[in-house]
Amino acid sequence: MFRRRRNKSEEPETGTSDDFGSYPQDGEEPLPADAVADAEATRVKLPPAPRPDGPWDVSEVSDPGNGRVNLGGMYVPGVEGMELRVEVAGESIVAATLVVQDSALQLQAFAAPKREGLWEEVREEIATGITKQGGVIDEVEGPLGWELRAQVPVQLPDGTNGVQVVRFVGVDGPRWFLRGVISGQGAVQPQMGGLLEQVFRDTVIVRGESPMAPRDPIVLKLPEDAQMVPDGVQQETVEEGSRFAGGLDKLQRGPEITEVR
Repeated sequence: MFRRRRNKSEEPETGTSDDFGSYPQDGEEPLPADAVADAEATRVKLPPAPRPDGPWDVSEVSDPGNGRVNLGGMYVPGVEGMELRVEVAGESIVAATLVVQDSALQLQAFAAPKREGLWEEVREEIATGITKQGGVIDEVEGPLGWELRAQVPVQLPDGTNGVQVVRFVGVDGPRWFLRGVISGQGAVQPQMGGLLEQVFRDTVIVRGESPMAPRDPIVLKLPEDAQMVPDGVQQETVEEGSRFAGGLDKLQRGPEITEVR
């Protein structure tokens, strides 16, 4: 089930539908099908929204390494007691996961068009993939802007079926797009979610000037002073059709870094 996005303060109006689409009001002529398609195309090709509170482009920060871990294409804020895991695809590091107590935030940055944001379109792809699994998606306006809150069917360690609650957040920047996946207690507890939201906001992206196709991942690297620890238990994965949905089944766990502050 995929519900239409709704503002936090918006109440349903009489006679409206939660389904996507365009419906005529009384006395109005229905829109032609091609006009509806054009409107949908315009809706998903919006310019990047302002980012007054981050995440930041490296050009917007005077000292990106201050209080952050340098991963090359991304500077990730350090949090006391956090564990930082990197995820690899082939030979490249393409994502970083911060684990704080019983919460996790996966960060992945992608190249994006200069004058066009990706997050609107990516949300549609994620929602479609998860609903095909029988999951439930709600699109809401949260602290980081529009986000997806998902209930994803998973198999529990004892072999029974369960549901994993996950939040998908995203922000469009100048020629990049940052996607975050919040899981664990951070997806259901406001206090832990607020900590990970602040980490997401304070992340700095280094897109670089090299030509990149839209949606190509911005490659990361290990910090020079990384302290490796043994690989732990594999996380539950979210299996679905979009490469943006945080599907760790498509990535392999790489070295882990323990950051203690």
